[in-house]
Amino acid sequence: MEIKEVMSQVADFFNQHVAPLHKITSVEMNEHEGWKVIAEVIEEKEYMKKYAKDEMLGTYEVLLNNDKEVVSFTRRDVRYRSAIGQEM
Repeated sequence: MEIKEVMSQVADFFNQHVAPLHKITSVEMNEHEGWKVIAEVIEEKEYMKKYAKDEMLGTYEVLLNNDKEVVSFTRRDVRYRSAIGQEM
């Protein structure tokens, strides 16, 4: 149940403050530091549609404390949606 809560918190945060979440690709828990989540967001969707370009995906690293509150997020990568993802 904890992972679902973490995923829900990240989705809510991104929907409110960044952009709608495309998908979560990783969730890790560290007892001392909290949670680390890797999430993907479609960047500039309307712009890409307008110019008939492939959508861009932003890959974000999100850190949550032990209370499952988002404490930081960083965009780690941007790539075309059709490009093969790389390990971070």
